[in-house]
Amino acid sequence: MSRIGKQPVQLPSGVNVAINGSEVKVKGAKGELNLNLHPYITAEENDGVINVKPVKETTDHWAMCGTMRTLVNNMVIGVSEGFEKKLQLVGVGYRAQVQGNKLNLALGFSHPVEYAIPQGITIEAPSATELLVKGSDKQLVGEVAAKIRAYRPPEPYKGKGVRYADERVVMKEAKKK
Repeated sequence: MSRIGKQPVQLPSGVNVAINGSEVKVKGAKGELNLNLHPYITAEENDGVINVKPVKETTDHWAMCGTMRTLVNNMVIGVSEGFEKKLQLVGVGYRAQVQGNKLNLALGFSHPVEYAIPQGITIEAPSATELLVKGSDKQLVGEVAAKIRAYRPPEPYKGKGVRYADERVVMKEAKKK
C-alpha cells in the first residue's frame, strides 16, 4: 500500500484550491496549475488540507493514489515557491544569452542554437556559462532543462558540454598506443 498516498497535502497561506469532480485547480502567487485526477482517485479539501483517496482498496488504486498525491503536492509547492534547475556550460567558447523569449546558445557547432522559451518558464543567465531555468510547473522545468542539456550533453573525455550544476561527469582515460 502507498504510504505517500495516505499523507495529506498542507496548503500554505496564499494558495487557493478548487476541486471540481476530477479536476484540481491550484492558484498561488507564482501562477495557476490544473490537474485531471486519474479515475481511480478522489480528492477533497478540508481546513487547508487536501486528502487524496483511492476509489477501491486495491494495489493499483493505492499506487495511483501516491502518484496523484505527489503531483498535487508539486503543484502546491510550484505555485507558492516555484522550481528551478541550474545548468552550466563547460567548454571553450560555450556561451548562453537570453534575448526576449529566445535562448541563444553557442555550443561549438558551426551555427548558433536558438531555443524558444515556452510559456510559464523564465530562463536567466547570471553569467555567460550559467543558466537558471525557473517556473511553477516541476515537470515543465525539468523538461526544458533536459532539452537544453540534450543539445550538447557532457562528453566523458574532456567534460565539455551542458550539464546540471549538481551533475558529476565520470571522466574516461584517453586511448593509449
